[in-house]
Amino acid sequence: MARTAVEVLSEWGAEPLGGLVVAPIDEPPPHPALRVVRGDHPEPGPGSLAAAEALANTAALVGPDDEVWVLLSGGTSSLVGAPEAGLSPAELSGLYALLLGSGLDITAMNRIRKRFSRWGGGRLARPLAPARVRVYAVSDVIGDDLASIGSGPCVPDPTTAAEFRRMLEDSSLWHRLSPSARGLVTAVEAGETAETPKPGDQAFARVSVELIASNRLALEAAAKRAAELGLAPVIANAPLAGEAAAAGASVAALLLQHCGRGKIPQPESGGALGPASCLIWGGETTVTLGSSTGLGGRCQELALAVARVLAGAGPGTALLAAGTDGRDGPTDAAGAIVDGDTWDAIRRAGRDPEGDLGAHDAYHALDAAHGLLRPGLTGTNVMDVVIGIC
Repeated sequence: MARTAVEVLSEWGAEPLGGLVVAPIDEPPPHPALRVVRGDHPEPGPGSLAAAEALANTAALVGPDDEVWVLLSGGTSSLVGAPEAGLSPAELSGLYALLLGSGLDITAMNRIRKRFSRWGGGRLARPLAPARVRVYAVSDVIGDDLASIGSGPCVPDPTTAAEFRRMLEDSSLWHRLSPSARGLVTAVEAGETAETPKPGDQAFARVSVELIASNRLALEAAAKRAAELGLAPVIANAPLAGEAAAAGASVAALLLQHCGRGKIPQPESGGALGPASCLIWGGETTVTLGSSTGLGGRCQELALAVARVLAGAGPGTALLAAGTDGRDGPTDAAGAIVDGDTWDAIRRAGRDPEGDLGAHDAYHALDAAHGLLRPGLTGTNVMDVVIGIC
């Protein structure tokens, strides 16, 4: 995103005065005036703390007559993850770990993260004001809620502390927070400390937010490529959501039904499809870990659940599930590719795929069957893509 911004400015005969790029890997800056800092993902760490401080220093350089471009993508919540005053870095990391295993979707997680993060919930808009701020956002949340993308650093937080506490109680998370975290919320509720910036706050008077990419764009690109390859693509209307294993079972059943009939019920394009077709889903599922210590991610777990349903299916039926950022969970894989032989291949490698699925240890199961997909980091994040071939 930063590289493209520099290219656009160059076409206009301009260049950036300064700036900061925060990414999960070290890369050369796209312009001498830009500094690159490596943050941590999917949980904040020392790099994230350094990135948050670098962001503060960069914001302090902004003058009232400057124009600021905020290039925002999924992963921002962790990459610049630093705690609000009163919370320790370890407590913030613990909160992120709790949320990642809670089964909550990314929108719900970011509603919680922003309350405890230094730059979440519109807090970045304050040090940038009154400069003109243009936010260009790449969405990694279902529904493309601007206040949830990257925890909404330049978007008002519409939720009050009282509403926030009730949401945590309803999710059975309130008493799992540290005493310090609960204290931050109750202090705001009691009026002892300030709320997050709300709609109408002057910090947002000169802020505009534009959505420039989303999961739908990725699905349409996949469909276009499938058609170029001679396949008949169908994009599912409903986004993938909910528990990864359950979503995988549903996706696999639909794929098998399609393979048997040569069509899928109510395809978006209308009518029955030919035998060589491509079913495409997008969205983001969740994994509720509980006490499990297995390794994997939502796409790997979905793929392993698909492999169970596809076991014994004939050749020509396969499925890919991958995170568009190239990283699924705390692993080096984006996801996996499975077919009718994957389940038995895991067994032949000496593992118990049923046990691995129950233990949320999809990574080791799929690695044993050589099913993991490792494209490396892609530089973008628009949730997940699932592609079934029949």
